[in-house]
Parts: sequence; structure tokens; C-alpha cells
Amino acid sequence: MPASDDVTAPPVVLLVGNPNVGKTSLFNALAGMRAKTANYPGITVDLRKAMIHVAAVDKDSRCQATNEIELVDLPGLYSLETASPEEEVAARSIRGEFRGELSRLPDAVVVVVDATNLARTLVLAGEILDQNLPTIIAVNLIDAAEASGTEIQFEELSEKLGCPVIPVSARKARGLGELRESIYELTKPSKPQLPIARQPCVAGCSGCPFAARFEWADGVAGASVRQTPGKGVKLEWLDRLLTSRGIGLAALLGVMLSVFFLIFSLADVPMSAIEDGFGWAGEVVGNLLPTSPLSTLIWLPIATGISMSVFALAYWLNETKWTRTSTSIAAVTSLVIGCLPLEDFRSLAIDGVIGGVAGVVVFLPQICILFFFITLLEDSGYMARGAFVMERLMRRVGLPGKAFVPMLSAHACAIPGIMAARTIETWRDRLVTILVLPLLTCSARLPVYVMVAALLFGDSPWKASLMFAGAYLLGLLAAFSTAFLLKKTVVPGEAAPLVLELPNYRMPSLRNAWFTTVERATVFLRGAGTTILLISVVLWASATYPKLPNDRTFSSDQEQAQAALEYSMAGRVGQIVEPVFKPLGFDWKIDVGIITSFAAREVLVSTLSIVYGLGEDGAEEPAGLVETLRRQRNPDGTLVFSTATGLSLLVFFVLAMQCLPTQVVTKRETGSWRWAIFQFVYMTVMAYVAALIVYQSLAAAGYA
Repeated sequence: MPASDDVTAPPVVLLVGNPNVGKTSLFNALAGMRAKTANYPGITVDLRKAMIHVAAVDKDSRCQATNEIELVDLPGLYSLETASPEEEVAARSIRGEFRGELSRLPDAVVVVVDATNLARTLVLAGEILDQNLPTIIAVNLIDAAEASGTEIQFEELSEKLGCPVIPVSARKARGLGELRESIYELTKPSKPQLPIARQPCVAGCSGCPFAARFEWADGVAGASVRQTPGKGVKLEWLDRLLTSRGIGLAALLGVMLSVFFLIFSLADVPMSAIEDGFGWAGEVVGNLLPTSPLSTLIWLPIATGISMSVFALAYWLNETKWTRTSTSIAAVTSLVIGCLPLEDFRSLAIDGVIGGVAGVVVFLPQICILFFFITLLEDSGYMARGAFVMERLMRRVGLPGKAFVPMLSAHACAIPGIMAARTIETWRDRLVTILVLPLLTCSARLPVYVMVAALLFGDSPWKASLMFAGAYLLGLLAAFSTAFLLKKTVVPGEAAPLVLELPNYRMPSLRNAWFTTVERATVFLRGAGTTILLISVVLWASATYPKLPNDRTFSSDQEQAQAALEYSMAGRVGQIVEPVFKPLGFDWKIDVGIITSFAAREVLVSTLSIVYGLGEDGAEEPAGLVETLRRQRNPDGTLVFSTATGLSLLVFFVLAMQCLPTQVVTKRETGSWRWAIFQFVYMTVMAYVAALIVYQSLAAAGYA
């Protein structure tokens, strides 16, 4: 039964095709900026959808008629007889086996085929035609086919298939109008719902051997394609170079290091601008809020209204509908926040809300730059060749060749690395890759590395450099070792052999890269940003309450700040867990930094600045912080930050999971908190054991 039997729902049109046929580029060309990620019940793989208008001119009245449809971009697949979870999602969507909008047969299916490789891509089209669904064949990449001397008889092809065949070029926006008209004809409201006759081309082929479908597709393509001899550019020599062991590996490293360099260099300015912008926003909010306490009758409605506005913004970003329950929760929470004293509300607004949002949005430039260049490389056809080159090396440790790109990008930030793991086809390989990516040194760890290097080896640059290299190498070795163990225990099985098609080289589409980047950035902000906002508020509250008794006096603001932190919930927890971390060489003040850094690793530096009497401003002067930390003594007179403690702290930060945004993204990418919790537990336990070994060994050698 077609999905549009529900008269209140728009017709559902599925976009289907093999990988590398330009299906997503065609979706972007049709949907533009209206695309968004669909969260259908029972589906963990991202599906993109968009509400678009399709139109056609009525031949009798000569008036334009329009219809709104829901276009869904399914994962690429080669056959309805699926092999991977992504292909299964596509196949089950075509059959209407999911809940919600995909619980019925689609109103129409647009099958995208490759004009430069028509025979192979028609195999899937034959299977879908065999499902008796209203179908359109969109022959993409006709510009590339024409350049290579391939001429397709589209009318003849349409006759043989028994359905509309539309030539298109998503990259050059050719044929989009005709495609929209064909979609309209299949989904227009006035069209009677008649039984669909079995297509003559595949009649009697249901359940036939796959080889027979290839033979049929080859025959259809052979009768519809004319090839001009000698036309086109031959690039076999380039493939031989880029897929060879030596030159291919060197070229891949050069390309990806260039992307890695661009992520760091190009993201620096916008990241600084974002930080400055949120700093300015904090100042503006601080200036707008009253400087002296107001009466409760005046302050309560103002604060409650501001809080409700923040809830409304978060709900809008996350596309959450207001219900009685959500409205009640937002209202009660806003009322509680509205009862806060003015100074606490100011701290919550500036440090909790604005600071929490800034901590998420600051990663956005890295994510955008990564996906922009990765999309360009994928569109050009190079990424498939890069994965082929890395296959042998990565499989030795239980990782697929395609894990190379996510692992490289994780050195900038684990979040875009985890998101880039979507290019890995099999669920098992993708899961293992996601679980080990946070072990690789990211930019958030660098402030901690700099602090420890300055503490221990400030007078020896080469030792500090060696420590940096060792930290990076330790993270890489830990990732490889963990992947090997996971494949033998928790996620058993060898890495799937890399079976892929090397697509033709083509000029990448800047338009497609832009749309993909915008869509991924939107998903990141909606999925991670709203959650981190709430967690940041919780962390702020734990470091603020309970308040110090009013009868206590202090000689300086710094002393009061330390006492307030020690008296707060976070400070009390730090003292409670001190026996746990004492074997690692950490006192309760370092423990407070450890606890707060589980939200974000770089928080350790500012936390240590507070607990050791420098305040927040001291974090901007590393030399002052380092000198103060060097002077700290234990009750027995020994150094707090000895060589053993410093290296133990370094090892702990190399291996521990201390990044809430990464945990949230892991949950979203795996579809379950179970794997995010497992990732947190195994990394934290490994970090603890490794730091324990380092500290106890060095202490026994006299370096404590």
C-alpha cells in the first residue's frame, strides 16, 4: 500500500542507487538547503530527507500544477539482497518494513544509475522494477558519458524498461526540471491508485540468479548505448600509481596531511573568532543584567522569562515538539532558575549557558573544513583509492582500510573523526573504529601536554619534544592494540575484506560539498549542542553549590574562591575520591581538575589555576601557572608535581575519555548509550592502570 494512502501525509519518494553514482549530489541538487537528517523509528543509520515541490504543466489547461513530496535519500546499495546494515536499511525502506513514514510502500522510487557504467548500475534498477513500484530511472553523469564518447538512446531505454528514463547531470543541474515533472506525474493527487502491472523487462525474473540479472542488464544497456571509439581520456596509468604500495602510500599521506594541515590552519581564525564572539556575548549579558539586587516581584519574571527563552531555543534547535510534559519541565526548571540570586544567575548565564554553548560551537570550524575537503575527495574518486592503499596495514590490527581517514582527522578532534567513520560500510568495523578514535591525541589535550612539559622539562626543549612525540605515539599504539583486542573479544571477527569499486575520476562539485558541509554541521549542532548545554549547567551547579557560610572571612578573593570550590559539591567529591587517585600521585586538588576535565580535557588548566590560587586569569599566563605548580608541596615537604606525578598525569590524559561532546556523538553514531558507556569505562580503566604503573615504577626509582 503506498505511503500516501494517508491523505494528510505528503507522498514519499525514495532516492535509490549504487554507491558512487552521484545519488547524494542529485539529492542536494533537488533539495538544496531544505535537506535535514531524518530520525525514523527503528533506524540507526542517518537518512536525509527534504520536503520539495515538484511541478508540471497541464497539457489541456496549460497551467502549472504543483505537489509537495518528501524526498528520502537512502544509503547506497548494490542489491536488495543486502550484505551491510546500511544496505539493509535501504532495502527494508523500499519494501516499507519500518515504522512511521516508512511503514508502507513508497509512492515512487527514483533509481539513479551511472551513464558511464550503465550495465552494472541497471542491475539494481531491475530488482526494484521487479517490486512493482512506480519507478523513474535517473541516468546521472551524462556530461561525463558525453565527454567519453558514450551516447545513450534514452527513448529506447525507456521502452525496454517500461518506465520513465530521465537524463540528468547533478553537478551541472541538467535535467532537473524534467525529473521533477516525472516525479509529479507519479505522485500527483488526482492520479488514480490502480494496480501496477509487472514490468515486462523483469517479468518472471523474481528470485532468479544474480548472474541472470547481470546478463539482462548487459543486454538492455548494450541495445541502448553507442560508443564513439577513441574519445575520452585514459587514466589507467594514474590508477597504477595511486594504488601502488610505494607511490600510492606516499601520495595518500601527502593528501591527508595536507587536509590535516588545512584543518588546523584554516580553523584557527574562525575558532578564535567564535571564542571572541562568545566572550563578547558574555560581556554584553553581564552588562545587560542588573548590577544590584532587585525585588523578587521584578526579578523573578525577568529571570524566568530568560530561562524559558533558552529552553525554546534549545527545543527549536533540536526540533523537539512542545508537549504537556516538556512544557511543564521547562516551566518548572525556569521557575527554579528564576529564584536564583542575581549573582548566581549572572554566573549561570555567562559561565554555564554561554560558556557551555561556546565549548561546543568552537569545534564547528574543524568539522566544517573536514567534511568539505573529504566530500571533495570523495566526489573526485580519490578516497576509494586511498582506502585500497591502506587496506593491508589497517587489517593487521583489525581495522578496515577506510578507518585511515577518521583516525587522521581525530588528531584534530575526535568528534569529526567519529562522524567521518560513517564512510565505513560494515557496522562491526565502524563500531571498532569509533570506540578507539578518542585514544588518538586531539587538540584539546595540547594545553595539558604543554603544562606538563613545562613543569617537567622546561629547561630542556629536546626532552619536552620527546615527551610530545611519546604522547602521540602512546595514543596511536593504544588505539591499534585496543582495536586488535576488541576484534578478538567484545566485537569478534576479522576486518571485512575491502571490496569496492574504483569510480571514474571526475571534477568534484563545490555545490555538493557545501550542502553536505552545512547538513553535517547542522546535525552536529542539534545533536550535541543541546545536550552539552544541559550538562554544562549541571557542572556549573556542582561547582557553585552549596555556598560557603556567611560568617567566614577571607584575606583575598583567590582564597575565597579556593574555599568556595572546596566547600562545593565538586570539591567534596574531589576529597572523597582522593583515596582512589592517591596511588597515581594525585592529591584532592588534582582530583577536582580530573573530575571537571571529564567534561572537556582543557578544563584541567583553568581548574588548577583556581584551586592553586591563581584564578581564571592565571590560565592566560602559562608561566605563572607553571611556576606556582612547581612550588606546591605535600604535607611531608615533597613536590606535588614530581616527575612521577607529572608523567602519570600525562599518561592518564592520553588514554582517558574526558570529553562529553565526544561521548554524545558516540551515542548518536552508534544509536545507543551502551557503547558510549563502554567506551568511557574501558578508556578510563586503561588510563588508570597505565598511570598507576607509571607512577609506582617511577616512585620506586626515586622520582616521586
